[in-house]
Amino acid sequence: MKSLLKTLSLLALTAGVSSAAWAAQPLLTPAELDAARQIPEVRVIDIRPADVYAAGHVPGAVSAPYAKWRGPANDPGKLPTVSALTDLVRSLGVDAGTHAVVVSSGADSTDFGASARVYWTLKYLGLSQLSVLNGGYKAWTDAGLQRDKAVPQVKPTAFVAHLDEDIIATTPQVAAQIGNPETRLVDARPLDFYLGKVKAPTAQVPGTIKGAVNVENGRWFEPGTSIFVPPDQARKIAAQIVPHAAVKETISFCNTGHWAATDWFALSEVLGQKNVRLYPESLAEWSQDASRPMDHVPSRGSQILNKLKGALG
Repeated sequence: MKSLLKTLSLLALTAGVSSAAWAAQPLLTPAELDAARQIPEVRVIDIRPADVYAAGHVPGAVSAPYAKWRGPANDPGKLPTVSALTDLVRSLGVDAGTHAVVVSSGADSTDFGASARVYWTLKYLGLSQLSVLNGGYKAWTDAGLQRDKAVPQVKPTAFVAHLDEDIIATTPQVAAQIGNPETRLVDARPLDFYLGKVKAPTAQVPGTIKGAVNVENGRWFEPGTSIFVPPDQARKIAAQIVPHAAVKETISFCNTGHWAATDWFALSEVLGQKNVRLYPESLAEWSQDASRPMDHVPSRGSQILNKLKGALG
């Protein structure tokens, strides 16, 4: 991997990019990706739908639509089996020595959650050299860079997963941390979800996990884009949401672990905070058991009234 970083640095300098930019960088600009994409150890993973990929993509990118990284329709935040994910990674020509760069559409801040979730999944499987194309494919095309329709032929690998249990939180683990002042539960959903005014179809009841703070996933982006803000601005955002100095662990969640992946990515990868976990199943699973404590749950009457309002349009 040292040789890869050295090669990337040389390419970056050729493209007018600082060589220091390649050191453990979770976000790549289009120019940086363009400088690196021809290196054999770099694998660009396009997670847009297959038909969209076929219409044009970053040259050399392989297709792995986001749905392949997700669970069933009734519990999309659930991870596929490790066996299924391992087969997927192998089919993409990715192994432990690969620098994988995830590319989503770049449509908006919600779309970024897809690339962050795939990045997190790859890291959970044990991969360490990972990046996201900042701004997605939209940023690539806006930069006027080369596009291709050719489907590359890649050789499957013998990748073996080594699960990083330090970045995942299970339902029992979340339950065990309720009320612990050293654990910060972060709800990445828009405010109306957090306050129980809106409920996702996958959740049984509106509201949030007891004791959680709200950090809307969209706060991390330049307005109206999927372009992540510079690190100094991200640090200012994070400084506003830290409730107290005693926090030693953070668990990010949302409805199905999509928006939450962005908060995890911001805090763990961009800002380098320690002990940041993602709760992939999130409220889709948490709310299935009425005994699990929640905040901002409307009364039964209010819930019925909201359903009627929704039905009436």
